Amino acid sequence: MSQQNTVLYDVPGPRQRRITLISSIVATVVLLVGAYFLIYRPLEEKGQFSMELWGPLVDPSNESFSQVWDRLGLGLKNTLTAAALAIVSSLVVGTLLAVLRIQLKSLARRRFTGLATPLSYLLRGLSTVLSAVTRVCVEVFRGLPVVITIFFVARGFPEFGVTFDTLWYLVIGLTIYNSVVIAEILRSGMEGLPGGQGEAAAAIGLSPLQSTRMILLPQAFRIMLPALISQLVVVLKDTSLGFIISYEETLSIGKQIIGVLDNPIQVYVVIAAIFIAVNYSLSKLAQYVQHRLSRGRKSAPRTGAADTELGTEAVAGTTT
Repeated sequence: MSQQNTVLYDVPGPRQRRITLISSIVATVVLLVGAYFLIYRPLEEKGQFSMELWGPLVDPSNESFSQVWDRLGLGLKNTLTAAALAIVSSLVVGTLLAVLRIQLKSLARRRFTGLATPLSYLLRGLSTVLSAVTRVCVEVFRGLPVVITIFFVARGFPEFGVTFDTLWYLVIGLTIYNSVVIAEILRSGMEGLPGGQGEAAAAIGLSPLQSTRMILLPQAFRIMLPALISQLVVVLKDTSLGFIISYEETLSIGKQIIGVLDNPIQVYVVIAAIFIAVNYSLSKLAQYVQHRLSRGRKSAPRTGAADTELGTEAVAGTTT
């Protein structure tokens, strides 16, 4: 193990560690000095740290404090509601789309030898066409900006006589975009697995759908979990685009507060802190889930080894 570490990474000596420590201290001091002269001083000279501007956000005795935080609480509730619905629907639709693309690709390669020749050609052609259609849909919706997707959903559905609450327009728009991204993440994860796994599943009699559902998809979820979590954080942040359809999420309500109190820097700092806290909590939750999954994988071989040892002892006792 030590030889491998020395091959892959040269352990720094005392001189290199001193240089690294001194460089880090100097860089930190430079950043602090730059922040003081470039950020703090200009803001202080313009009175941006006065309690007149910060009071409604941090001082409970301020007459506007309760009203401001009631509105921010409503915005956070609406943001989390839209994000939760969009995350769940994006995961479901994205998973189904990934499985569909994998199955269509598999069907396009099948020969359908047990069927008549015209029918086999028809099924292969139909599979190829459907595969191309799904690929075009993925590329189109993945290439569109999210704000345009949300706008077209909110303006297009009423044109066909389909009306929803504003929340659902935002959820549908976010789902359309993020589901195709999640589908591509899962599809690439499944296609990146060793081909021998699918062949082994076919050898024991599993259908392509069973192989995908029972073998490929669970591994793809585990392997691509960091990318999936990153995309779910994007979903949460993209709820702020609801302002274009007048959905009262956190950022939209923040703009209303700014219009009354005229303190944009202070309000946006608080909103940024709220988003950072929520996204950090989501990231920590994802790390916990990933740790649990990896610990489950590591414990499985030990269980198998223990069973083997018990079996060996039982056989030895019997022969004795």
